Amino acid sequence: MQQKAVLDLNQVNRILDAAQHEAQANGWPVTIAVTDDGGHLLALRRLDACAPMASYVAPEKARSAALGRRETQAFEDMINGGRTAFLSAPVLQGLLTGGIPVVLDGQVIGAVGVSGVKPEQDAQVARAGIAALDA
Repeated sequence: MQQKAVLDLNQVNRILDAAQHEAQANGWPVTIAVTDDGGHLLALRRLDACAPMASYVAPEKARSAALGRRETQAFEDMINGGRTAFLSAPVLQGLLTGGIPVVLDGQVIGAVGVSGVKPEQDAQVARAGIAALDA
């Protein structure tokens, strides 16, 4: 029988806290979503002054990163590169930069999606959250 690691509540809170710290240190009002490896929402945190729409976008970015097993920037690049048929992929709706998978021992165990600022800034916040797991 195979075994797999999963994110527990303590780890999810560490991700959220570190991502929030990164966002606030830069003055970025964002929403941060954390999912399990199947893209199911584990937690959502919307910072003050963040647009309500980000509460819909961030979980979709995380879901797409978890299910696709890669950063959502790869999907955005693929579409911008002309492969627009990928927009019809079922279930995947967060195909914008800012979704980053959480990888442990080569296996995706979850993902973080961030929305609210520029794409590279969303990704920076997500990476800062994930980095807290190594601390």
